Amino acid sequence: MASAPTMNPATADLFARYVVPNYTRSPIALVRGEGSHVWDDQGRPYLDFFPGWGCNLLGHCPPPVVRAIQEQAALLIHVPNTWHTEVQGRWAQLLSQHSFGGKAFFCNSGAEANEAAIKLARLHATDGRYKIITFRGGFHGRTYGATSATAQPKYHEGIGPLLGGFSYAPYGDLEAVRSLVDRETCAILIEPVQGEGGIRIPPPGFLQALRALADQHNLLLIFDEVQSGCGRTGKWFAYQQTGTVPDVMTLAKSLCGGVAGAAMMTTPELAKSLRPGMHAATFGGNPIAAAAGIATIEMIESENLLDRAVQLGERFRSRLAPLVEELPFVKELRVCGLMIGLELAIEGADIVRRCLEHGLLINCTQGTVIRLLPAMTLSDQQVDEGCAILADTIRATAGA
Repeated sequence: MASAPTMNPATADLFARYVVPNYTRSPIALVRGEGSHVWDDQGRPYLDFFPGWGCNLLGHCPPPVVRAIQEQAALLIHVPNTWHTEVQGRWAQLLSQHSFGGKAFFCNSGAEANEAAIKLARLHATDGRYKIITFRGGFHGRTYGATSATAQPKYHEGIGPLLGGFSYAPYGDLEAVRSLVDRETCAILIEPVQGEGGIRIPPPGFLQALRALADQHNLLLIFDEVQSGCGRTGKWFAYQQTGTVPDVMTLAKSLCGGVAGAAMMTTPELAKSLRPGMHAATFGGNPIAAAAGIATIEMIESENLLDRAVQLGERFRSRLAPLVEELPFVKELRVCGLMIGLELAIEGADIVRRCLEHGLLINCTQGTVIRLLPAMTLSDQQVDEGCAILADTIRATAGA
């Protein structure tokens, strides 16, 4: 029987006294994770379909990543980027070989990777061009440049003025993009699959058309793959689903198997524009993140997890698609590998709360889209178990 979760009051008191209340936190304190399960401080297990806010694509504490971190921590934890480390070079090599043969700038978060991409686009445009076109519903991070690039008014409230030079187009509307290009435009920045925007998949041919438009007007095409990259869609990177190669790609979240780490990838020619002294990240590419990043790539390869992501995505589709036919307020199911969005005609917060009470962790974005970013190490049984909880909860909501 479902019951409201509880936590140690002392932990709640610590947060109330000493932690800035900028997050809406679930009323549980997690103490341990393994695979797609986490346990709270009351010993209660939860099946996690949104592990690490999308960062734990390999599940919680994947053994190869844990071993790599432990071994690296005993050798070298951090050195500044004024020195070379073999582990950072090998990490960059693997990312280059699995993408479009470019070079890596390492940082710590998706927002930092996007800041680097914004700066690179402006530095490369030596003729004074500076404007960047982004897309409504997109999300690029919380720093000022990344927030300014994020075309969602709710993230702009009370913090203006924003960084200038960004214009916003409807996602999937090529003519709107074309109309925004002018003599001061230097780049187009887009998520090949919108994540926080509700698992929005672009219409067929749209990314290819953006590539052609960028080439026509000498613009950089930047793909924000912070959420879609590193194997989540069943390809190493979502751009490989369409064969549309960007000039710049940003990565974070699942890049290091749960450890903080991010990268901006770009072509060798464009990399020259990010010259010494123009950008940096103190902890970027540190040995711990690099070791974790290498172990993440190697685990995905050795366990054939790209194919598994596709299989799991289809299993989620088969379990959740009947809800669209069954319930009038379930509008659409969108699946791209292990990016799963179930759009409702009602608010989804209560469904998230009820699933939590039944031991399932999920997310709701944009108010009405149930978003799942599960691990590619899920078992078939776990998919079925979690989807049954979610479906029963949605049906109970319909009855209520």
